[in-house]
Amino acid sequence: MPSLKVSMIEIERKFLVSSKAFKTHAFKHTRIVQGYLNSHKERTVRVRLKGDLGVLTIKGRSTPNGLSRFEWEKDLPKEDAKSLLLLCEKGIIDKVRYEVKVGKHTFEVDEFFGENEGLIIAEVELETEEEGFEKPDWLGDEVTGEIKYYNSQLSKMPYKLWE
Repeated sequence: MPSLKVSMIEIERKFLVSSKAFKTHAFKHTRIVQGYLNSHKERTVRVRLKGDLGVLTIKGRSTPNGLSRFEWEKDLPKEDAKSLLLLCEKGIIDKVRYEVKVGKHTFEVDEFFGENEGLIIAEVELETEEEGFEKPDWLGDEVTGEIKYYNSQLSKMPYKLWE
């Protein structure tokens, strides 16, 4: 089974989503269930079931502006990912990821369920921190670098518990 990524620096920006209009433009959607084997601020180790694919991801600490961090991913057999999910810290993330092409970029829009229901976040990966991109009408406030919107934090302090 080929790996999705070996290692790289991930550069992305995160936004709240102001409407569900993105759904009419999505070319793909996938249910994702994920948990954290380690959610320390210096590194996170995540196990994910993405459709019929398992993925193990290790992410390093974000840069101070929240735009970049080291990421390593490896595909896993579905059954291995299911077994590892049983070892995860409390707080499993359940969401559907929609992929939406806007200009030359693809936005990944996550609609959360369970304890994070009501939260919708869009991410766009960039080649450089300065790279421009087209912003669709449904894109809301930017939350890049706001720790509470990281999935690892949503697993500990779900959206439904926010004031």
